[in-house]
Amino acid sequence: MTSPDGRGDFDFLLGTWQVANRRLPRPLEPADGRWEEFETSAVVRPVLGGLGNTDTITGSPGPDGQPFEGLTLRLFDPDDGLWRIWWASTRRPGHLDAPLRGTFSGGAGVFLGEDRVDGVPVRLRFDWTVPTPGTARWVQAFSLDGGSSWSTNWVMDFRRAAR
Repeated sequence: MTSPDGRGDFDFLLGTWQVANRRLPRPLEPADGRWEEFETSAVVRPVLGGLGNTDTITGSPGPDGQPFEGLTLRLFDPDDGLWRIWWASTRRPGHLDAPLRGTFSGGAGVFLGEDRVDGVPVRLRFDWTVPTPGTARWVQAFSLDGGSSWSTNWVMDFRRAAR
């Protein structure tokens, strides 16, 4: 059940998922029609009495031929009503990305942060939606102009795994 303060906003994501990934191999370059597509699986578990969740995303060898594992930590701060999202993966061993911050409104979540990609500072945006029961969509976009315009570079379509 969703709490009015927002702590239950990610409850839709708890469980096991199959994930269709579509991403640009070079996210800072304009899309030339060359998107990589690959499958992963995700397991999302609650932590800290429902004030957060973690997921582990794994995949067989991806487009680069290497196995993949990623970890997301999402924590809700009831004092400021914000979610913070951190990410780490085998692609950048020993590195925990700076958190994105945001909220859900009208069934959609928008989370913003700052990062560096190939040494270039970028504004980062995650959008979460739930198109239909048993599905979820995550979209990542970068902005090189402080958030005036956004370029989508990764889309993950989640579908609930059969039990």
